[in-house]
Amino acid sequence: MRKLLILIFISGVIITIAVLALRSPNTDDVFATSPPPAPTPACVRLLQFFSHVESGDFEYMYNMLTQVSRDTIPLDDFIDRNRNIYEGIGAHNIYVTIDNVHTVPERPGRRFVYYTMQMDTIAGEIAHSHRAIFEFNTAANAYNLQWSSSMIFPNLSETDRVRVRVLPANRGRIYDRNGIILAGPGTASSVGFVPGRMCEYYRDENIYIIAGLLEMTTEGIERRLAASYVRDDTFVHLRTICRHAQTLIDELLTVQGIMISTAHVRYYPLGRSAAHLVGYIQNINAEELETRRQYGYHMNSVIGRTGLESIFEDHLRARDGREIFTVNAEGARQTTLAVQLPVDGQNLHLTIDSAIQAHLYELFVADKSTSVATNPTTGEVLALVSTPSYDPNDFVRGMTGSVWNGLMEDENLPLFNRFRATFSPGSTMKALTAAIGIEGGYFTADENFGRAGRDGRRWQANESWGRFFVTTVFDFNGSVNLNNAMAWSDNIYFAQATLRIGGETFANGLQRLGFGERIPFEYGLFSSTISRTGEFASAIQLADSGYGQGEILMNPVHLAAIYGAFVTEGTMFAPRLVYGNAPQIWVPAAFSPQTAAVVLESLVFSVEHGTGRNALITGVQLAGKTGTAEIKLTQDDETGTENGWFVLFTACENEENPLLILSMVEDVHNRGGSGYVIPRVREAFVRGR
Repeated sequence: MRKLLILIFISGVIITIAVLALRSPNTDDVFATSPPPAPTPACVRLLQFFSHVESGDFEYMYNMLTQVSRDTIPLDDFIDRNRNIYEGIGAHNIYVTIDNVHTVPERPGRRFVYYTMQMDTIAGEIAHSHRAIFEFNTAANAYNLQWSSSMIFPNLSETDRVRVRVLPANRGRIYDRNGIILAGPGTASSVGFVPGRMCEYYRDENIYIIAGLLEMTTEGIERRLAASYVRDDTFVHLRTICRHAQTLIDELLTVQGIMISTAHVRYYPLGRSAAHLVGYIQNINAEELETRRQYGYHMNSVIGRTGLESIFEDHLRARDGREIFTVNAEGARQTTLAVQLPVDGQNLHLTIDSAIQAHLYELFVADKSTSVATNPTTGEVLALVSTPSYDPNDFVRGMTGSVWNGLMEDENLPLFNRFRATFSPGSTMKALTAAIGIEGGYFTADENFGRAGRDGRRWQANESWGRFFVTTVFDFNGSVNLNNAMAWSDNIYFAQATLRIGGETFANGLQRLGFGERIPFEYGLFSSTISRTGEFASAIQLADSGYGQGEILMNPVHLAAIYGAFVTEGTMFAPRLVYGNAPQIWVPAAFSPQTAAVVLESLVFSVEHGTGRNALITGVQLAGKTGTAEIKLTQDDETGTENGWFVLFTACENEENPLLILSMVEDVHNRGGSGYVIPRVREAFVRGR
């Protein structure tokens, strides 16, 4: 005889019933079957019983038991036992196969139903075969199930328990280009009470002292001590602190009942200098767990909260393993039901140079600033710095109220990531204006714009501009050509240049350079924008935009990528952070080689003879541009401030150690404008090479 399978679907549980079919006597190769008999009532009853496991309707299941079974286990105990086990192991996709049914001649109302159950759990698949016993209830005209714990798992006795053990995996490490760890395993001190060692006479006083030292509330400590799992010898964790906080540790240990042990934590060796770049992890919250449980997260999982820890969460995260097993009443291990081995997270290797990163941070630690360092010939990002900053280790150990309030109340916004943001670029915009104009043939580098229409250091196109004038800072001798205008940052030259180009052409040129589009970079950045509308509303706004004012806003990483194209004969590389990835071209021919060479020459001239000359380094040909962006409501506003920019880079594509550093500092008004930034960038440049 041969088995014929009939599928039955009940409440989302897939059930298979095997029914016997007769082999045809006429041939060995052809099978004849009579119509399969309907599933027996006992079979259907079993399928109904298991169909309610995933929905958690254990009370319905209880009502299907025999009276003897219900006398043995109360309803609440039945519900608790089943719910704790099935939910604890994450049982789902339950699949039941009826293998056979036996009747008992001497007990006509009894049925033995043999079945196989398969289910997915947090530790993988569990499958087992077992036998269910049904007794026919004449009064109810239905079969009732004889219950025992072995219906959950064979050999599970009433006093046995099912346990789940997490097999921890390691989160991937983050390295810089030289193999220096930016995020990895570390240790801290875990502080907690052991209730049995506490002095009852001074209990309240000691809790009050510890609450003050750890910046906790006494109520919070009491709640932890009152948890149901706590016994006299339980270590009740209160807070994780830095291992080097020796003074605090000494004070804590004067309190009876306090114990300090070593805790393994995520550690960020560069601390504040790479906080915005690397980010930090924290324990997963309830809302995140709800959406990520299906991917193997559990209540004790950590998750990347900000920075690269968040962006590369799927790459870095550890997939903890699980083991499901049974123990007897004494806690002795019995049977292993399922094991899922842990999988360590993958390491992440960055293009970042931690020495340049740390040095740039130290140079600008007292400022509101951002700095970007790149290899302009490949697009590799060597540093991304935002100041002021915070210590990511505080978030991992557990943020105290005073530290958090300090971050929130600091008017310098230490949590604000400035290298993600956009700012008015000031005169660093002039290289872009020059490149678009020369590329389009609207003027040449040698053309003398002269002094026509200038009133000293101010100019306007015509009287329709009213009281608005384009102003410039420096007087200089000689031709008003590109080199001199770039070197002395002549706003009037670039305002006139932009008007020659025209609004539509200038906007198209900027869009070709990536304005208004997502910057192709692993780290999410705000896009550079031409204006609030994407157009120039007037000739004044257009002229203003040509020298980096108006409504032009630029992301510093984007600006660095464009400046890199002047070194690579017009090829604009996408910035990148993952070490070992091949260079990616963002704009294949941002400028022609001829245009790139002309603008590069003017930027070299600016460092050698103009506003950037304080950045000169003996033996290295450098190019660069200063920029001071005025941040004010109107041209006559005297209450505004200034942002200072400076970009400095090696001018030869074949340079042995190509480097570009761009820094922007907020609020440099009365501090020398971009002159405040130049010596710091120069120092970082010397150290970086």
